[in-house]
Amino acid sequence: MIKFNKPHNLNGKELRDELNSAGVEIGYLGREILVDGNDDLWLDIAEANKTKAKSIVTAHNGTTVGAEPTIEEKLASVGLNLDDLKSALGL
Repeated sequence: MIKFNKPHNLNGKELRDELNSAGVEIGYLGREILVDGNDDLWLDIAEANKTKAKSIVTAHNGTTVGAEPTIEEKLASVGLNLDDLKSALGL
């Protein structure tokens, strides 16, 4: 695990995708991303990728608003699916 300064807007999934896109394998030792009690960011990457990862982490500005749920997710939240809805509407 290698320590970095935590970005102000951290989105773990987006950071993981950015690192993977740059060829930085995350989960090197079976862990991934950790933020400790001191607000430090720890990444489970190889030491050889530290410099590349530092530039990615420094530039990271993650989305802090959740993605809009899909129609299927909205229906599932009330116990329905798209086929049920179509059937109820006679479609």
